[in-house]
Amino acid sequence: MGQKERGRPAKERHHKKTGRSGGARKKPHKGHAVQSSRTTTPKNGVVVEGGSERWLKRGFQWVYPNEILAKQNGLTSGRQVDIVSQSGEHLGCGIWDDGWISVRRFLKNSGKIDQSLFFDRIATAREHREQILDDETNAYRLVNAENDGLPGIRIDMFGSHALISLDSPALLSILTDLTKALETVMKTRGVYLAWRPDPRDSFDVKSAPRSPGLISGHPHKGPLRVTERGVACLVDLHGEKSVGVFLDMRANRAWLENYWGGKRVLNLFAHTGFFSVVAAINGASEVTSVDLSSHYLDRAEQNFIANDLDPTNHSFIEGDVRKVLDRFRRKEERFDIAILDPPSFSHGPAGVLSLKKDYPGLVSSTLRVLENGGWLVAALNLGEVSPRDFHTMVHKGAQKAGDALQLIFEGGQGPDFPAHVDFPEGRYLKFGVWRKVIPV
Repeated sequence: MGQKERGRPAKERHHKKTGRSGGARKKPHKGHAVQSSRTTTPKNGVVVEGGSERWLKRGFQWVYPNEILAKQNGLTSGRQVDIVSQSGEHLGCGIWDDGWISVRRFLKNSGKIDQSLFFDRIATAREHREQILDDETNAYRLVNAENDGLPGIRIDMFGSHALISLDSPALLSILTDLTKALETVMKTRGVYLAWRPDPRDSFDVKSAPRSPGLISGHPHKGPLRVTERGVACLVDLHGEKSVGVFLDMRANRAWLENYWGGKRVLNLFAHTGFFSVVAAINGASEVTSVDLSSHYLDRAEQNFIANDLDPTNHSFIEGDVRKVLDRFRRKEERFDIAILDPPSFSHGPAGVLSLKKDYPGLVSSTLRVLENGGWLVAALNLGEVSPRDFHTMVHKGAQKAGDALQLIFEGGQGPDFPAHVDFPEGRYLKFGVWRKVIPV
């Protein structure tokens, strides 16, 4: 199915909202905010209604358009604003945006959103990463947006090169100060820009006011070699294609390292094949990587070669996953471990893939080519789906296939993707390993 967006998140991976059952905050319905006669237009910023005030005091960092009772005239996207309650209490400072989020709050108190602030936040984030990362990993998330106090901003490190991903053009107003702080703290060789807008926003990356790619320092020429736990991966930071590795899966790949030995592995939606490489390095007898994109499969073969693995010992299949699974079923092909990690949205020959609707069917089709006792490694990078709903999707797929499952491991994003307790939207990645058993 080609490239997937994580963290979206996501899209580092997309990446966003779930219902209250999933722990995240629901966006207010239209008409939720009611104009109060006590509300006066602030001199520099916005007045928010009571619900927003309560969430902000709990630590939530977004203000939605329907929560704003009054605002300063002539506010332009990217401007620093004060956030004020109806009673006049100051609730912090943020960046104004004309998009689906009106204000991203950077400070709970008064102050400037400037280079000094970014320096402190990035330095704090670096200290945390230094505590959790091993010496054989130089590709990791340095700043995880709201969860590290920099809403709408993600910074990934690839050796001495950094990739800044912004949610919105409104954040361009602080990009220069952010870049300077990043260069100072991390001693970067090159800094790149990427965009990761939420699909609910009207912003189109193709019309971005600033193109993705190098914005400071020196570019890397050709594929950039980085490592995760000693395994090499070739990435591209120039913005034309996907970087080539989903860093939030590191902890899950690490857990699986001891279980690949002697197994026939099927990697669906394989992307650039990093899961396939890790499986092969750790003893998988054969790995079959399936993706709609020949470009990503070519990069997958290059990742095999980068790790001194012979790609001819493994299979790379270009095609729609749903059609390939059906062909495997008809030919009675069977695998010991199957990895199912589809993109949030994709369009292939078999039609549009919608995870909310199609995920149970994908689980069912995957189980039909899995040996009894085999493992289903399933992931979902869709923040609006709660963990409970994810398990329901997997269960429905098993029922459709006439199989039973045992959950043997449940994971999520790694420790360099922290989820702040005041920002439950940060817990976006669902991941589990199930064992296929005969129903009793």
